[in-house]
Amino acid sequence: MGLGLIVAVAAAISAGIILALLPWLQRHALAHPNSRSSHLKSTPQGGGYAVIIAAIGVAAGVVAFGLDKPPFDHGSLWLVLASTAFIAVVGAVDDMRTIEVAPRLVLQTLAVGIMIASLPTELRVVPMLPWWIERAMLLFACLWFVNLTNFMDGIDWMTVVEFVPIAIGLTIIGVLGALPMHGVVVALALCGGLIGFAPFNRPVARIFLGDVGSLPIGLLFGWLLVLVAGQGYIAAAIVLPLYYLADATLTLLRRFINCEPFWQAHRTHFYQRATDRGFSVPQIIARVFATNLGLVALAVASVLWPGPPSIAVALGGGSALVGWLLYHFSRGKP
Repeated sequence: MGLGLIVAVAAAISAGIILALLPWLQRHALAHPNSRSSHLKSTPQGGGYAVIIAAIGVAAGVVAFGLDKPPFDHGSLWLVLASTAFIAVVGAVDDMRTIEVAPRLVLQTLAVGIMIASLPTELRVVPMLPWWIERAMLLFACLWFVNLTNFMDGIDWMTVVEFVPIAIGLTIIGVLGALPMHGVVVALALCGGLIGFAPFNRPVARIFLGDVGSLPIGLLFGWLLVLVAGQGYIAAAIVLPLYYLADATLTLLRRFINCEPFWQAHRTHFYQRATDRGFSVPQIIARVFATNLGLVALAVASVLWPGPPSIAVALGGGSALVGWLLYHFSRGKP
C-alpha cells in the first residue's frame, strides 16, 4: 500500500467514525466547562475513538493482508497494538467515570510495560547503562510521555498541530533509515487518523479527543520515538516532540517547587497561560505548528548529516525555538 494511501484511508475511517458516533457522544459523553477549562460550553469528548480505531485498523490491515513490501516484525507490532487498545479502554473509562490517580497510574504502567516488552532485546538507547536500568528508564520516560500528551491536550487543535508534524517527520526519517518500516506505517496511520479528526476539532471544536485518544496517542508516539533513539538517532527523538516535552516538564517542575498538588488537573501550562494573556487559540496553535515545522527540519537534518555538529545544531536550534515560544507565551501578547 502506498504511503499516501495509508494516510487517506485512515483519515476517511476516522472522519466516518466521528460522524457516526457524534450524536451518541453528544448525549452520553459531554465535557462540561469548569474553572480549569478552556472551553465555554459543554462539548462531547471521544474523538479519540475514531483516531485510534482508524490507526490500529489501518496498521493491522497493512500487516494482516501483506500489503507491506519490506518485512515487518509482526509479533512485536501486534503486542504494541494490543497495549494501545488496552490504554485506550482505560482512557475511555476515565472519560465516562473518573478513575482515581493511583489505579489509573497502575493501569497506564501496565500498558507501557507491555509496549516496552515488545522492544527488540538488542535495542539499546544508552549502551553504557546496564540493560535493566535502561529499560526501567524507558518505562518511566514513556509513562511520562503518555501523561504529558494527555496534559497538553487542553485547547482545540493542539494535539493535531503537535503530532501531525511529528508523524510527518517520523515518516521522512523513516524513509532515510532511522525508523523501521512498521513504525513508518503506524506513524502514517496515526497521521491520517488525526487529519480525519481535525475538521471536527478546529476552533471552536465540535468534539474533543478525550483520554481515549490522548493516552494511546502518547503511547504509540512514545514507542516510535524509542525506536528512532534505538537506531542511534537520539537527537531526532528528542527534538521532534521538544515543545511538548519542555512545556509539560517545566510546568511540572514549577508546580513541584511551589509545593502545588502537581498530580491534579490545572491550567498553568505555558499555552494555557498564553490564553489568559491575550492570545487567541488560533494564534497559539499557529505558533506551535510553526515551531514544530522547525523542529521537524532540525530532526531530519540530524539524520541526513549524522555526527556531533548536526546533533549540536539540532539540539541547540530546537532548544532556542522552543525557548522563544515559551517565553513568548509567558510574556503575553504585546
